[in-house]
Amino acid sequence: MPDELPVHVSRQELHEVEVPGTFETEGSFDVALKNHGNSIHMHLHLDDALSTVATLTATNHHVDGETERVIRVEVDEDRLGPEPVRGKLKVVSAYGASTRWVDVVVREPEDEDDTVRVDESLAEPSPKPEPEPGGGSVFASPAVPVVALGVLAVVVALVLAMLVDDVVVLGGAVAVVIAVLVAMVLLVRG
Repeated sequence: MPDELPVHVSRQELHEVEVPGTFETEGSFDVALKNHGNSIHMHLHLDDALSTVATLTATNHHVDGETERVIRVEVDEDRLGPEPVRGKLKVVSAYGASTRWVDVVVREPEDEDDTVRVDESLAEPSPKPEPEPGGGSVFASPAVPVVALGVLAVVVALVLAMLVDDVVVLGGAVAVVIAVLVAMVLLVRG
């Protein structure tokens, strides 16, 4: 987010301009024209020193009454060097009714360190959490639904084997019982 230079117009008196004495920024910035009175014409001008690195798309601006208008000052960062650029911004209200100067200091933006620092602890596997004392609840285990379905399958297979007197049904029931027992053994070992 760019820095913002506040400019108050007609806050105390008609056409009066209030600006800070100095303004420091890194790169482009916004001039926030805050009009506290009736509609007004504002003029912005960069002096020679400031205009070597900064530009305004327009210098004359109409600001409606009781509103704010934001004007962007673009700074060409390629023109900035290790030494800050010092210049002045001229702010004029109502075709010369009030004129103020702001000392502007534009510094080269500091390089942001986008690197991620990695220490030796990331190379080690993270420790496994300790089990809760007492083993936790029996019903919290993911094996409970599997065991319940296995028991249900065995009961259904045995009931069908008794009701239907057929060798094929009896063989299917025995296969279901064996499959459930193998699944239980694998689940316990798992």
